[in-house]
Amino acid sequence: MTEIRMQHVSRRFGAIHAVDGISLDFAPGSFTALLGPSGCGKSTLLRLIAGFETPDEGGIHFGETLVAEPAWTVPPEKRGVGIVFQSYALWPHMDVAGNVAYPLKAHGADRRTIAARVDEVLAVVGLEGFGARKVDELSGGQRQRVALARCLVADASIILFDEPLANLDMHLRAAMVDVFRTIHRRTGATIVYVTHDQAEALALADRVAVLDRGRLLQAGPPSEIYRSPADATVAGFVGRGAIVTGTVVGQRDRDAEVEIAGHRIPARHARLKNGRARVLLRPEALALAGSGLAATVASTTYRGPVYEVRLRLDTGEEIVVDQADAPLIGARVHVAVSDAWIIPD
Repeated sequence: MTEIRMQHVSRRFGAIHAVDGISLDFAPGSFTALLGPSGCGKSTLLRLIAGFETPDEGGIHFGETLVAEPAWTVPPEKRGVGIVFQSYALWPHMDVAGNVAYPLKAHGADRRTIAARVDEVLAVVGLEGFGARKVDELSGGQRQRVALARCLVADASIILFDEPLANLDMHLRAAMVDVFRTIHRRTGATIVYVTHDQAEALALADRVAVLDRGRLLQAGPPSEIYRSPADATVAGFVGRGAIVTGTVVGQRDRDAEVEIAGHRIPARHARLKNGRARVLLRPEALALAGSGLAATVASTTYRGPVYEVRLRLDTGEEIVVDQADAPLIGARVHVAVSDAWIIPD
């Protein structure tokens, strides 16, 4: 297990700040998801860790070893990092065993060691008996497992994933999530995982770092990112929900009372001042009830297990509730609120 430390790291491409002064530590054996929209800097951050990019400012350490700064960098092949790309990057002229064995051959391992190790990692990723298969005979999910096995075969203490599930269908992605969990548990490696899919990030990682336009907005456990976002950008990107305007009418410690559309509800907060506040309301914390926030049913959308019901408050703002049955469009309803979060100013 190896710690990764990034201190005030920046990377520019012309006038674009792909990574802008990010300081972020990755604890030994941790699983961190870098989450954000396209162009937010997450892949550049991963390439800086891998050694494919050199920082314009700041430094990167693996444990106590400096591996990158503006004037000096350790090349990728000497960092001992395993990488799994979105495109798999497999050699089509080699069979599965040949692709997986390549890192060991490059380091001069003997034939018996290579054969035993290849069989071992193929078993870990669920590809026992696939060693003689050609790459073009495999499905997308199987190719991704081969790429993962090739990464594991050299016992890297740091493993980097660059949107590895982006090319797979929904069912294969769900299966691979379980594979990644197993790999992390078995190897204890420090894993950094790039994705724009919030469901993947929340399900896989023990910590999520949300980026936007090259800057780190928030890093913390998935539940913290979801329940207590640091700002409106994080709240809008992670999970469903609505941000509505309220007025703080009382507070004590980490609890407050907020008035929204003439109705008062309790709300959690990190810091706030009396006055106007932006309040995050998640669908699972809302329910149609006999009393509560007054609203009008604006639309309903069937989502399979539930209807997503969009409600318009008397202020004109909208919130979303999940319901087993769809109420009539235009009906007047009331909404009970079991949890709310005041977004820090």
